Amino acid sequence: MGKDLIHENLAKQVKNKMLSDDLLFDIAEVFKIFGDSTRIKIIYALKLSELCVSDLAFITNSSDSAISHQLRILKQAKLVKSRKEGKVVYYSLKDDHVIKLFEIGCEHAHEL
Repeated sequence: MGKDLIHENLAKQVKNKMLSDDLLFDIAEVFKIFGDSTRIKIIYALKLSELCVSDLAFITNSSDSAISHQLRILKQAKLVKSRKEGKVVYYSLKDDHVIKLFEIGCEHAHEL
């Protein structure tokens, strides 16, 4: 290995600057979350407004249980947060990073 590289010095420089495998794995996991169209619908809806499970089920033409499952995944990934008001739980996006990731995805999709 190494002697067959055309740009060995450049390759070594880049390799030395690579992020840790653990961090790269975590980044890949975040993007996996964005790889489901129902979760993308939820993220977009929550970008527009704070909503409860039933609202999201109506918007996405899904069942409450399906939305609850997806929200659990989004919450575990720290992309969504919740707050309880009486018996109703309202969901919103965790922070602006989620919006930025979504908007960058939209920009890229429009270029395809």
